[in-house]
Amino acid sequence: MPGAVKVFGSPTSSEVARVLACLFEKDVEFQLIRVDSFRGPNRMPQYLKLQPHGEALTFEDGNVTLVESRKILRHIADKYKAQGNPDLIGMGALERSSIEQWLQTEAQSFDVPSADMIYSLGFLPPTMPLDGKKDGGGNGAGGRDTRQQQQQKQQGIMMNPTHVQKLEEMKQLFEKSSKDLGKVLDIYDQRLEEAEYLAGDKFTLADLSHMPNADRLASDPRSARLIQSRRNVSRWWEDVSGRESWVYVKSLQRPPASEAPF
Repeated sequence: MPGAVKVFGSPTSSEVARVLACLFEKDVEFQLIRVDSFRGPNRMPQYLKLQPHGEALTFEDGNVTLVESRKILRHIADKYKAQGNPDLIGMGALERSSIEQWLQTEAQSFDVPSADMIYSLGFLPPTMPLDGKKDGGGNGAGGRDTRQQQQQKQQGIMMNPTHVQKLEEMKQLFEKSSKDLGKVLDIYDQRLEEAEYLAGDKFTLADLSHMPNADRLASDPRSARLIQSRRNVSRWWEDVSGRESWVYVKSLQRPPASEAPF
């Protein structure tokens, strides 16, 4: 039934964006009910009945209710296999096996370090050096302030010890996730030397599931090098990020006209 599919959540959520991209790929009509996951008291009552703990995503398809994005991808690709992109879940047992392998790799090896990196970048200043080098010397070199500290003094910014500790924790998280993610992407780069896409020569759920976090990494100059420095991963990302389905998702991630500033 047209309009039977409903997605509750914010398009800026990686979980929600993953599902929306799949719906667009399969040409499935759906209703998006935008829910701000950061405003618990203001959440819609019908959404709280579905998700009393306020998780980021709820998917309804008739009598089916799901909350885990990768399960939702499989559901959409299976139920609507006769429409839209026919290749998402694979045409035979061998293709499906390869897709499942890469879906598990994304969930177990790519998702955590990429999400950690995105989280850390949300706290770190855009100008903070992240390569472990001191910017302009540091207090240990003749008592001179770093350029960042000088700018903070000029602007009258005094960071309290708690804030300084948080920044240091986030910098360490960035460096750890960068190292872990680099190892994963090295494997991806080798794989993409052999095939156009992760599970073979067709765009599938294996590629689609990576797109929300990969997009955030590619969009931030502090993390984009992880993709740009790997020839095959960079080629792959240029290809998949230009798909019409993802362009539609990106358009939904912009604030509605009624909320946009004048």
